[in-house]
Amino acid sequence: MLELATLIDRNAFYRPQRLAVVFEDERYTWAEFAGRVARCANVLRGLGIGPGDKVATVLPNCRELLELYWAVPSIGAVLVPLSPLLLPAGLASLLRDSDARCLVSSPALEPVLAQIPEALAPLLPGRVLLTGKSQSAEYGAQFGDYGALAAAAADRFTPAAVGPDDPFNIMYTSGTTGLPKGIVHTHFIRSMYCLMLGAAWRMTPESVVLHSGAIVFNGAFVTLMPSFYLGGTYILQRAFDAARLIETIARERVTHVMLVPAQVVALFNDPSYSPEKLGSLQCLVSLGAPLMKEYKDRLNRDLPGRFHELYGLTEGFVTILDRSDAVRKAGSVGVPMPFNHIRIVREDGTDAAAGEVGEIVGRGPMLMTGYYKRPDLTAQAVRDGWLYSGDMGYLDEEGFLYLVDRKKDMIDSGGVKVYPKDIEEIAARHPAVREAAVFGVPDEKWGETPLAAVLLREAGAVTAEALRDWINERVGARYQRVSAVEIMADFPRSAAGKTLKREMRDPYWAGRERKI
Repeated sequence: MLELATLIDRNAFYRPQRLAVVFEDERYTWAEFAGRVARCANVLRGLGIGPGDKVATVLPNCRELLELYWAVPSIGAVLVPLSPLLLPAGLASLLRDSDARCLVSSPALEPVLAQIPEALAPLLPGRVLLTGKSQSAEYGAQFGDYGALAAAAADRFTPAAVGPDDPFNIMYTSGTTGLPKGIVHTHFIRSMYCLMLGAAWRMTPESVVLHSGAIVFNGAFVTLMPSFYLGGTYILQRAFDAARLIETIARERVTHVMLVPAQVVALFNDPSYSPEKLGSLQCLVSLGAPLMKEYKDRLNRDLPGRFHELYGLTEGFVTILDRSDAVRKAGSVGVPMPFNHIRIVREDGTDAAAGEVGEIVGRGPMLMTGYYKRPDLTAQAVRDGWLYSGDMGYLDEEGFLYLVDRKKDMIDSGGVKVYPKDIEEIAARHPAVREAAVFGVPDEKWGETPLAAVLLREAGAVTAEALRDWINERVGARYQRVSAVEIMADFPRSAAGKTLKREMRDPYWAGRERKI
């Protein structure tokens, strides 16, 4: 049996009175949290859920979701975390695709569940649970009360015999580049998250980890898994709020936090921000998208020796810019972790030279077993054991990786490849600009040209025309000049916090074929 299935019980035995989990005003020792996980596991077993069965969750950040994250794999079942922001049709599609036999959701989502009875039918009877009593007399009879069942369940259970190759979860991609795909991680892969990322962040059993982003996305696991493995304290917030994050770090003496770039920007722009309030931090990890160099520089200046950047794919390849290299290699996203390997590949499949841009290809012990029920897509993504990322980059002479852009985001202007990230870095340097996103729009002469969408620090601080001219005076080549600047109130984002360029770009291309 793989020890990952017994991790919570181990911490409860050896560290029973140490603080394990904090959610809102609730605080649980390892002994208390282990009892809650056991009750959850016994509820699922009582419903007939066993090894290999898929258990879907459609929940916001909450204590029950953390219980399920450990209870489901501990009985040999497979965790399928789904976003509560999914529309009914999307949720129904993923429930069917995952072959879910049980669903745990929230009373607040009853109106959504009520619209997809055909997708819930295979789960019934008794296998659709709500974390509280039903709020609707009309639909209430269809849903069981997870809270009541858990309260009546025993606080001890025997974990299932789970092997390293048994699936731990199916993580669905957030869909920023197309239809979601189910990525399968085994118990062995998640064990590698515990071991390798715990070492990378220099975590210990005394570490205090804070997370405020949605934990239904894989990025959350880069701090969640090592924290629970080491028996530290994991603080989960209901949702990201910059002021509350700052206050919690100061009050709880938080040592480790993970943020996506939009959250880093919000942190700096919050009136309550000061480096002194974040003084307890030993590690701040940025991931999910490239962080503009301006913000990297400020982090390294305000919080020296704390900043790490992770580049990686849920499919299972990771590079890390360690805090020890964060200043010297500020433009980089680091190097592969131990036991990981990287290549930069040209269009013809040969390896690129140092400094030459090509597709980023990697492999390592975190590599997924494949996309669930999609061997065709798996074969496209993983070739001869190498994961083809779809991202473009290059390695310098020391082997540090530099991101250029996603293949699909490159702009083809008159036959010349234009990388949006280069222009975004320039736009972000303007004192009035908070964030920038560059993408290609149709052009009669060149096929497509760059357009810069921006968020301003203060409304009216600069006009679109003035900002366009400012950017175009500073780009390195004529073909990088933006045709226009669009000032927006906010960017469309996935629930994971990633900017959705596709949603901004596609209206410009409606009814026209892109020339890339």
